[in-house]
Amino acid sequence: MEEQTFLDRFGDKLMPVAMKLNENRYLAAIRDGFFASMSIIIVGSMFLIFPNFPYQGFIDFMNGIFGNAWIEFCNRAYDMSVNIMSIYVVIGIARSLGNRYKIDSMSSIIPALMSYFLLTPTLTGADDALGLPIANFGAAGLFLGMISAILAVEIANFVLKRGWKVKMPDSVPDNVSRSFESLIPVVFIFFIYLFIFFGFKMTSYGSAQAFIFEILQKPLTSLGASLPATILVQVLATLLFSFGLHGPNIVGSVMTPIWTALTVENSEAYKLGQTIPNIVNAQFDANYVKLGGCGTTIGLVILFLFFARSQQYKALGKLAIGPSLFNINEPIIFGAPIVLNPILMIPFIISPLIFASLSYLVTYIGLVPVANGVNIPWTMPPILSGLFISGWRGAVWQVVEIFLSIAWYYPFFRIVDKQAHKVELGEATTLV
Repeated sequence: MEEQTFLDRFGDKLMPVAMKLNENRYLAAIRDGFFASMSIIIVGSMFLIFPNFPYQGFIDFMNGIFGNAWIEFCNRAYDMSVNIMSIYVVIGIARSLGNRYKIDSMSSIIPALMSYFLLTPTLTGADDALGLPIANFGAAGLFLGMISAILAVEIANFVLKRGWKVKMPDSVPDNVSRSFESLIPVVFIFFIYLFIFFGFKMTSYGSAQAFIFEILQKPLTSLGASLPATILVQVLATLLFSFGLHGPNIVGSVMTPIWTALTVENSEAYKLGQTIPNIVNAQFDANYVKLGGCGTTIGLVILFLFFARSQQYKALGKLAIGPSLFNINEPIIFGAPIVLNPILMIPFIISPLIFASLSYLVTYIGLVPVANGVNIPWTMPPILSGLFISGWRGAVWQVVEIFLSIAWYYPFFRIVDKQAHKVELGEATTLV
């Protein structure tokens, strides 16, 4: 009873903070922006696999049929998706934040894109041709895109809330009326961003993009790439989930931009045949630390399915094994339950410490290759996902992790299963 009272008090302290973080409009908009662009990033990343396929016979076969044209075909798909991902993220952020303020989608998306382009330095080529460098719209421009989109929508909302807009007669069609309503906000955005652009041009940084990359993005990605920060974030996610809050979604609002930037850096290096720089990235999180879902619960599901004596947990194992193979573990978290369960919470919360540390170690010493940056869906089953991101050694390591997960959860599984079996036999009246 004392344990449950302590958990209730701890949950009461934790939940308000987590809820405020989860409901923050800027973090929610960033999360929505990445969700909206994720399909483009995933599909574009898949085109990176083929030119770098680990079997040379496949490369020779494709070269024999298509020459080098097929590599250009794949690179084009990658360049127009992952390499300009910031543009897609900006669109998603602007739309999400605009919807929150009840601003027409086009009136938020177009100014946000314009503001991003205004801050992006131009290149001058032959015959004085002007262009926007693709590299600035990839991982390097991610934080500039997020900040410029949020600021542009905030400016538009500030202007519109004060009624500073061109009002057209009721007889004017809605689409025309809306375009004129956004006229004054666009004027404000133009002048503000032009002043920002030329202001930074007079500094040693030369551009807002260089300033944000050096002052904000680079330190944050360096911190996010470290093992201690990764463990802290992962433990926080499992801790929140243990109290019924969707921890991965909450911490993902903060960490997704950082881990995505690290992943894109890896994919760019992989594409060029260079040393892949970042052990920690979005793939490391999804495929080595969250095997079977947050808390690496795939081992617990296997124990329920094959070794449970109680009918309750055996049935739960049958129900949860399918989703767990696709890294979805809500059935086990709320069905066992792990939420507010003083026994199963322990291995669930601590599991990231074990699996993040071990995965980092085997990658650091070279037993498993660094994840290559191919942004596979987070629902790709274990073993297959390891094969795609780190070759056969990645797949083997995931097999090892599955057995480690079984061993890690086993003592705690025994306690809850034994109690549930007693309840079914009438030898006890309450579950753990």
